[in-house]
Amino acid sequence: MTALLSVNLNKIALLRNSREGTTPSVSGAAETVIAAGAKGITVHPRPDQRHIRPDDVATLAQLLHNRPTDAETVEFNIEGNPFAGPRDNGYPGFDALIETARPHQATLVPDTDNQLTSDHGFDLRQDSRELAAAIARYQRAGARVSLFMDPDKDQISRVRDLGAQRIELYTGPFADAANRQGLEHPDTQALFDRYQAAASHAAEIGLGVNAGHDLDLHNLPLFAQIREVVEVSIGHALIKDALMMGLTAAVGAYLAALKSP
Repeated sequence: MTALLSVNLNKIALLRNSREGTTPSVSGAAETVIAAGAKGITVHPRPDQRHIRPDDVATLAQLLHNRPTDAETVEFNIEGNPFAGPRDNGYPGFDALIETARPHQATLVPDTDNQLTSDHGFDLRQDSRELAAAIARYQRAGARVSLFMDPDKDQISRVRDLGAQRIELYTGPFADAANRQGLEHPDTQALFDRYQAAASHAAEIGLGVNAGHDLDLHNLPLFAQIREVVEVSIGHALIKDALMMGLTAAVGAYLAALKSP
C-alpha cells in the first residue's frame, strides 16, 4: 500500500510571519494541498512561535474536523515536545494544543526550545514514566500517538512498552547520505537497510510506521520502497519545490514519488 502524504505547513507560516499580515494563508495552503491529493496536514508549533501559532492550530482543527460528511478524512497531525509548557508569549503548552485541537495524531518529538529543527529521536533507556503519562493523556483526547525515533530496534521495542501506537522514523541521516553521496553509494544503501530493518521490526511488534525529515523528490522513491511505512510527513522540501513548480504540482510530484516502483 502506498504511504499517505501529510504535508507540513510550517514553512508557509514562516513566510507569513516574516511580515505583518495574514498572507500566505496557512489554511488556504491546507485547502490547496488537500485538493491536490494530500491525505494529511502536519504542523509543528514551537514555543517561540517562529512559524505555526496557536491560532493556526485552532483554524486547521476546525477546517479538518468540519469537512463535509461525504468527504474523505484528512488527518491532522500535531508534532511537538510533550514537556513544552506554557510561555509568556502566548504559547499555551503542548498539552493544551492537543486537548483543544483534538488532532487525529500527536507526534512527540524530543526538541529543546531553541532547536532549529528536529535532529534525533527519543532515548527511552532513561526513566520514561512522564512520557508514558503524556502518551496516555493524548490518547484520552482521541489522538493516535507516534514517537519520533532513530532506526534502533531496541529503542523501538521500548515505544511499544510505553503504549504508543506508532513511530516516526527520523530520516535525516538517510537523506543526508543520499543527497551527498548518491542513492547507489554503499553508505546510503547500508542506511537504507537499517531503516528497512527498523520498520520491519516495528511492524512485527504491532507498531505503525511513519517517516519524515529531509525526504525529497531525489531520495523519496528509494525510501518509499520500505512497504511498512504508512505515512510520510514532508514540509521543507515540498514547499521549496513549490516555489518553482507551484503548490498543487509539488504535491502531485511527491504523490508520484511515493508510488515509484
